[in-house]
Amino acid sequence: MKGKIAPSMMCVDAFKLEDTLKTFKEEKIDYLHIDVMDGTFVPNFMLGTDYCKMLKKKTDLPLDIHLMINNPEYKAEWFPIGEGDMVSIHVESTVHLQRALSLVKRLGAKPIVALNPATPIEEIRYVLDDVCAVLLMTVNPGYAGQALIPQTLKKISDTRKFLDINGYEHIEIEVDGNVSFENAKLMKSAGSNIYVAGSSSVFRKDLSLEDGIRLLRKVI
Repeated sequence: MKGKIAPSMMCVDAFKLEDTLKTFKEEKIDYLHIDVMDGTFVPNFMLGTDYCKMLKKKTDLPLDIHLMINNPEYKAEWFPIGEGDMVSIHVESTVHLQRALSLVKRLGAKPIVALNPATPIEEIRYVLDDVCAVLLMTVNPGYAGQALIPQTLKKISDTRKFLDINGYEHIEIEVDGNVSFENAKLMKSAGSNIYVAGSSSVFRKDLSLEDGIRLLRKVI
């Protein structure tokens, strides 16, 4: 599958947002990854509905909304999602997973099921007909700048095998957490194809935004 880049919008300098979006458009970025955190599902607050609405007005790049919130089946419709966008729902965030995924689909976006590092792959078996991708956290969610959890590399390869063996070869694998140039190469080898790019690659301080994007694209 083609490698796709989804820069983490929480790493963007707010004072340089328009210039950053212009660069993303010129570099043919695939998605804008938006970390939505509620302070209870994860120990942090980050990016919300108004931010997503603002992005919709400023760019036509599709959104990749990562809902790290409790009870998303009641909240997904607060977001301005539509055709071309993706929305990730965490297995751990709701007891009504299929209801939440169905809501995303009904709103016109592509549903993704997300797993924290220690959550078994088996948890997604009965929602595979409802999703277009699986998002695997390669760090514990909540903060940028964390180190990769080594076991998650095996989890990527195990997930790819699990999907392929069960007839879901078309389902993509997105990875989120310490997607450095070095780690992205390992993640690609393990079977991922969508990369949430943050401070360890696209937004590295020793590289221009353009160079970071091009380097990552070369790796994936």
